[in-house]
Amino acid sequence: MTPIEFVTPSPDKKVLEEGRAFSPRFDAAGLLTAVVTDAGDGTVLMVAHMNSEALALTLETGIAHYWSRSRRTLWKKGETSGNFQYVVEMRTDCDQDAVWLRVNVAGDDATCHTGRRSCFYRTVEFSDGNAYLAIDGSAPPSAA
Repeated sequence: MTPIEFVTPSPDKKVLEEGRAFSPRFDAAGLLTAVVTDAGDGTVLMVAHMNSEALALTLETGIAHYWSRSRRTLWKKGETSGNFQYVVEMRTDCDQDAVWLRVNVAGDDATCHTGRRSCFYRTVEFSDGNAYLAIDGSAPPSAA
């Protein structure tokens, strides 16, 4: 496979926002934010980051790849769990510094490393001047 080379983002805002060239704007660390939702019901599954290699592999294979900031390594989602994320659609935002992946999850449909379907399984509650977290009923498989 020939590696994908992305077009350098245009300094012209109109071209960047209305043009047809996909020219992702990676941040100073070389990363792009990726919001991931279930293609069927729209549930937000996770937010991750992609470097140019992860983005290129995702486009080439149709399977989501990310850059792990904590491990500082490329990460093919599902490689160890079997819960691969098959990309149905990829969109970019207006200034091309984030992407939205709509995916179908293989395996047992878990996306979070805790075994839950979504990484967003806690609700932030606010009462009496204090914020706290409440589990929303999305228990990990071992607790079910």
